[in-house]
Amino acid sequence: MNKTFGVIGGDRRQAELARLLAADGHTVRTYGLDRWKPGGETSLAQAASAGIVILPLPLCKGDGVLNCEEGPVPTTDLFRRLRPEQRILAGQVKPQQLREAKDRELVLEDYFLREELTVANAAATAEAAIQVAMERLDRTLLGMDCLVLGFGRIGKLLCNRLHGLGAKVTAAARKPADMAWIRAYGWRALDTYGLDGSLSGFGTVFNTIPSLILEEKLLAQLPPECLCMDLASVQGIDLAAAERLGLPNVWARSLPGLLVPRTAAEVIRDAVYYILLEERGDPA
Repeated sequence: MNKTFGVIGGDRRQAELARLLAADGHTVRTYGLDRWKPGGETSLAQAASAGIVILPLPLCKGDGVLNCEEGPVPTTDLFRRLRPEQRILAGQVKPQQLREAKDRELVLEDYFLREELTVANAAATAEAAIQVAMERLDRTLLGMDCLVLGFGRIGKLLCNRLHGLGAKVTAAARKPADMAWIRAYGWRALDTYGLDGSLSGFGTVFNTIPSLILEEKLLAQLPPECLCMDLASVQGIDLAAAERLGLPNVWARSLPGLLVPRTAAEVIRDAVYYILLEERGDPA
């Protein structure tokens, strides 16, 4: 059954999502994606009037501002254009936006809470992180000592892929259960808050923890050529301190949208279809 989707804001993955939905036979109106020419570009009012509105991942790029290249769009202004009977989907929705939506009697559903989406997104992030690392290193990962901070979905998959490339993997976690799993996989385990004195041999450090872990004191213990790569939305590596110390560094956020937008879009599309199918029995 043909549906009308409004795809508003975001990056290349949202543009690819619009293309995929259109290829499936749906009517698609887009706003804020003209840079990537997905087709269907309309006004914000037209896109916001669609029966199903898909907002970006993450929903906001600042405090209360929609993640959108087409000028600043406060979420309060956007929500005033939406209606309670619409299906409104977004990724990584913050409590502030949930409150704003509720005040307008809107139901704002977070598609990033779906496990199948977060796992697939983590896999894409891990693969893209290795691509970025290899582009910045002058050595192979084979035999390199690599540290992964955090053992959530991204951390687990990143360790697995580094191991497959022949890297010597160390993972840092704070939960005893996670540390037990790290050892069970045959990797070295460190306590996230006990890194002091254990950092001298790494060639690359990948952070997945969205809170500050590697401060200047700890960064000074890394070899001068160690690549510091932060994958978290909030820096877990003090990259300004890394810069002062002369350590190569990169804040590699939102990698799926940047490097594998087609795959990221397919994952979001599937999650949207599952939501429509499960919650109202609507076939995509």
